[in-house]
Formats: sequence, structure tokens, C-alpha cells
Amino acid sequence: MDIAEDTPTTGQKSLPEPEFKIFEDLESEVRLYCRKFPAVFERAKDAELFAEDGRTFIDFFCGAGTLNYGHNNDFIKARVAGYLAADGLAHGLDMYTVAKRDFLTAFADTVLRPRGLDYKAQFTGPTGTDAVEAALKLARKQTGRSGLVAFTGAYHGMSRGSLAVTGSRRARRAGGVTGQDVTFVPYEDGPQGGFDSIGYLERLLTDSSSGVDLPAAVIVEPMQMEGGVYPASAGWLRALRELTERHGILLILDEIQAGCGRSGRFFCFEHAGITPDVVTLSKSLSGYGLPLSMVLFKRELDVWEPGEHTGTFRGNQLAFVAATAACELWRQDAFHTQLAASIGRLDRFRAELDALGRGLVTRGSGMALGIDLGSGAGPLRAERLQQYAFEHGLIVELCGRRDEVVKLLPPLTIDPAVLDRGLDVLRQGLRID
Repeated sequence: MDIAEDTPTTGQKSLPEPEFKIFEDLESEVRLYCRKFPAVFERAKDAELFAEDGRTFIDFFCGAGTLNYGHNNDFIKARVAGYLAADGLAHGLDMYTVAKRDFLTAFADTVLRPRGLDYKAQFTGPTGTDAVEAALKLARKQTGRSGLVAFTGAYHGMSRGSLAVTGSRRARRAGGVTGQDVTFVPYEDGPQGGFDSIGYLERLLTDSSSGVDLPAAVIVEPMQMEGGVYPASAGWLRALRELTERHGILLILDEIQAGCGRSGRFFCFEHAGITPDVVTLSKSLSGYGLPLSMVLFKRELDVWEPGEHTGTFRGNQLAFVAATAACELWRQDAFHTQLAASIGRLDRFRAELDALGRGLVTRGSGMALGIDLGSGAGPLRAERLQQYAFEHGLIVELCGRRDEVVKLLPPLTIDPAVLDRGLDVLRQGLRID
């Protein structure tokens, strides 16, 4: 199956070079997404981005999973605008505030209690890696042990502690991080096929000469996103939960990208029926692209002393307001009906690709889909498809070990017609009639 190489016929024009000059002159070479999607964006609504030159793009990237409810969701925006108009507190550190109280109440009533989860919450702010850092620090403090177990293909963030449990050698090299105190185990599935990681872990933990001490925690993504969109099976997660409980190891579930509804349920781990010891959340937690990160943990694990882990922006009041409104969306029947319909459309598209059986593999869950274009020329094919999509008004991201997987993350609230238009671009890019 060849990626289409024809040029766009939609009349879209390229941006003139001067539009990029100030960015290229002043911004670091570390910038990434602007190179893949060369446009100057000025507005966004629902599942669409609008560039200043008049081009419109369907967004299947959603801020790397930060905008599960789309851009400028009307329901959430009204709450944020009303709060600002009333001169609501904008910054509060960890003080008691009305905005935080409203969010904690809504989150407990909508997310935690209906699922039988009795967690305490720690706000770490502003981003996902901060939640991971706090979770690892808490696990080590609570257990008195320093070791960790992580999985190949994992991505947990770019700060030092998070990098230590991230699989990518490139990312770890950039941070000058070694694997000290971290044991990496193959994930349930990956580019080299399935692996009995539970059996392997059991062997390491029960062999007194394995060279691996009892760790403080195992950290795992219930669906690896950056690693190539690999969902963990319910059975595998249950076996991992049983193993960690039996050995007295804390189980940390990283739900930063796969959570907040991306899998079709609020938590991706819900399909397994397990209760993790610790859960990290960020990205779409605020529901509006506002920075907010949180660690949830069982009450008996709350061994922090006051001020022992802090952060200037751990009290993002606007994010609390937006996140409260996002929780209320989960109580609306219309939201669940629309989400189920969108998942059905994406499932049918996946079945369509699977039926072809010509050099691609699909994986995913809910509103996350990975199109794996294979080893060998896969990264080149994926890059060409990404470029073709952009030229035809669709933004998609790549993931996987070598960027061989095209990752689709449409908003959970996407209009069916817009979703179909985006999928049609991919059909044409893959030359699917």
C-alpha cells in the first residue's frame, strides 16, 4: 500500500517565509511541532484549527491529548469566562479556595465515588511530568526503597525522575539520565511481539540472585501512547496488580495521556477492574488546555509532611474551574451518546484498515487509534502520510520507536461529519477507495 504522493488540490496556499521569521530568529532549535505543521494558527473551535492565512485544519492531535473535549468547548468556556468576569482568584498555591473546593467535590462525586475509589489528591502542577515525579518520590518515601520497575516503550515525561522510567534512549541521553535504580521489563506487547513480562518479573523478584532488589513501585501506562499505541489487556493488568500486591510493591498507573476518557472510560485501567495504589493525571484533566496535574493515591500512602513537595503553579484556579465543568460533562447523557457514536465510527475505520491486510497494523482503544506502517520503510511512509494529511487539512502525530505509527486522537466530542472528513483524508492518503 503506497502513501499518496500527489500534491494538494484544495487551493490551500503556503505561508510566506516572513510569517516564521520572528520564531526562527528568537525561538530555540528545540521546537518540534511547528516544523511538522508549518502554519501560524490564530483560532480554534471544537475539532478545527484556523490559520491566519485562511486555511482550516481538522485536529486529530488535540494538543498531544490535552484537548479531549475539543478547542474552546462552549460548556467549559462559559464557566471560565464567568469566573474571570467575576474577578475570581487566579493563583492560589495550595491555599483553600472556592475553585479548588468545587473541583474536588465534582471530581469525587463524578469520578471517584461511582468507581469505588477512595483516593486522596495531590496537586503538583503544572504538567504531567510533575505528577510522575511526585508519585515516584512518594513511593520511595512510603516504602523506604529506591528501586523502580518500568516498561520498554514507556513514556512518562522529560524531567529527570520521569526520564529515568522512560524507555527512549534518545530522550534519556538528552537529559543525561542513566537507568540507575530502574529495572526495565518488556511491555505486554511491542514491535518484537508479545512477552510474558509478568512471569519474567515474578522470576526476578523471587530469585535471590537476580540482581534486582524489591522495588518501591512499578509504573506502567495502561495504554502506551508514545510507545506506539499499545493497549494493555485486562488480564495482563490484573496479573500485574496481583503480583505487586503479593510482593508489597506499589502500582502506579500513568493515565496522563490515556486517561480522562481517551479509552472510552474516564480511566483507561477501568476495563481491568483493578485499583492502583497511585494514579497520575494531567493533559485533559482541566478539559480546556489549562495546565493542571494531579496524583491520586490510597489514603494510607499519604506520608507527606507539610511543604515536603511543592510547586508554584500547583493551584491553577482557572484550571480548577475548567476541570469542574469537564466533570459535569461526564454526567450528561448527550456526552456519552456522542462519545459512543464517535468510538463506533473509529472502530469501523479500524476494521476497514484491518480488512486490507496490506502492510499495516492497527491498535488502540476508544478514541485512540494507531496505524502502524511497519518496520523497514514504515517511518518514511508514516512521515509521508503525516505530510499528505497536513497538506489536505488534517493534523495527525507520529509515535512508536521510529515514528512508524500514525496516531489519531480526535476530540471525544467531535462532530460526526468532521470525524468522517478527517478519516477520508487518511483513506486517500493510504490510497484506500
